[in-house]
Amino acid sequence: MTFNPAIHRRRTIRLQSYDYSQAGAYFVTTCTQNRECLFGEEVADGKMQLNNAERMVEAAWRDLPHHYAYVRLDSFVIMPNHVHGVIFITR
Repeated sequence: MTFNPAIHRRRTIRLQSYDYSQAGAYFVTTCTQNRECLFGEEVADGKMQLNNAERMVEAAWRDLPHHYAYVRLDSFVIMPNHVHGVIFITR
């Protein structure tokens, strides 16, 4: 995809000639639209309190290997407006 400053906030950091479908470990970040805090804002005892949206994201993350046999999951964290995770592609 060509960088368009009217649409994109920053340039991609993807390697242009790399095949991201090949086996390997990938650090993935997904942000909410307009970086809206949809996954919780309330903090109690130093931990963000789960809301229904965050529970859905967590369930979807954990369900990925059931849909894609070649996917293995590692650590992930859900922040108020984005998700970070490590995915292993094993094929």
